[in-house]
Amino acid sequence: MSAMMTSIRRGAIGLGLFAVITGGTIALTQGITKDRIIEQADRAEAKALFEIIPEDQHNNDLLKDVVALPTSAQLPNQGPVFVWVARRDGQPVGIIMPTTAPDGYSGAIRLLVGINMNGEVLGVRVTNHRETPGLGDRIETRKSDWVYNFEGRSLKNPRPKLWNVKKNGGVFDQFTGATITPRAIVKAVQKSLIYFQKHRQEIRERLNEAPPGIPKTQRPEVIAAEFNSAEHS
Repeated sequence: MSAMMTSIRRGAIGLGLFAVITGGTIALTQGITKDRIIEQADRAEAKALFEIIPEDQHNNDLLKDVVALPTSAQLPNQGPVFVWVARRDGQPVGIIMPTTAPDGYSGAIRLLVGINMNGEVLGVRVTNHRETPGLGDRIETRKSDWVYNFEGRSLKNPRPKLWNVKKNGGVFDQFTGATITPRAIVKAVQKSLIYFQKHRQEIRERLNEAPPGIPKTQRPEVIAAEFNSAEHS
């Protein structure tokens, strides 16, 4: 066997060993960090939920009280809409609905919308986005208080045509140099309220009939970009 063939064979064996070691290291790292990632996601999820509906406003286990609501063209969700339910003494006082603004500047924006039983917004939190740092990322609570402007809003406050940014004749502020991002969220929140209004009776019935405690694997996926960044480092 020539020296060249011997060198090629040794090189191939070396590359094979490197691939095996690298693959094993990655698998081991994933196995070690999987539970930690799940735990961090759970903490982020809980923080977002309790920011929208604080613990002093309900006395049920909000994290486990999850109910499936009907599908609807108003929302981009595929299949049933799983929502968290806040109750006081067994009576529902509000829901937290995961939804998506598909038309953000840099792609889809995931958010949570809290709505009380009168159809008023309890709170909004962005949970995942890729908007431009320094511009569109002001939708995060750690960057600005912009999302707090939704609290107390309803389909009557403001009127439907005013559910837009001021640049487009609405009542909500846009960001300097970034209009698409806030406009997308305004529309997503409005659609959530429209969904709630159109299905109000069915939602009330399901909240009163459905037992809490849907398995974890069926709960809404909420892994927040803003909670996985510096705020939770």
